[in-house]
Amino acid sequence: MKKTEIKNEKPRHSDGPPRSAEPQEPLVAVERITVPAQELEELKERATKAEENWERLLRTTADFENFKKRATREKQEAIKFGNESLLQKLVPVLDHFDMAITAAQAGGSDAAKPLQDGIQMVYQQLKNALVEAGLEEIDAAGKPFDPNLHEAVAQSETADVPEGQVVQQLRKGYKLRERLLRPASVVVAKRPAA
Repeated sequence: MKKTEIKNEKPRHSDGPPRSAEPQEPLVAVERITVPAQELEELKERATKAEENWERLLRTTADFENFKKRATREKQEAIKFGNESLLQKLVPVLDHFDMAITAAQAGGSDAAKPLQDGIQMVYQQLKNALVEAGLEEIDAAGKPFDPNLHEAVAQSETADVPEGQVVQQLRKGYKLRERLLRPASVVVAKRPAA
């Protein structure tokens, strides 16, 4: 009787649901298919071409992603430094204002005082507008000579300051954010001849 009970139980797989008690189809012997050598070579060639095409697709996709990143970066730089040519044209105007203010102060006449004040106000207004647009003044006086920011137009023999330090700034330099627009023209100290 135990044998009968065992036979009536449905066989189970350890992984899944119980199998149905329906009769299973008998397994059919499968013929082994032989592929002619020419077809096999053709299939291998196709597989190789498919792999090459896949690799090319991956490279092209990566190149396209890099292009998108580069285009975005270039666009941001174009926006950031878009005022560069305008500022290069306006920097000489600041120079002329500096010279006019210096000349008016040297005159010392009380009649020139209103003119001097007017020039000073226009100068300050222009300077503020340029600073808001990203212009930065390079202050070189008394600093070590930096060929990235300064243009040495002369050397002065002096023992008062260390060699290579800026003794005098002849013309102001300017940057647009971190990009150099114009280097400062400076006189650099050198040791006196012994």
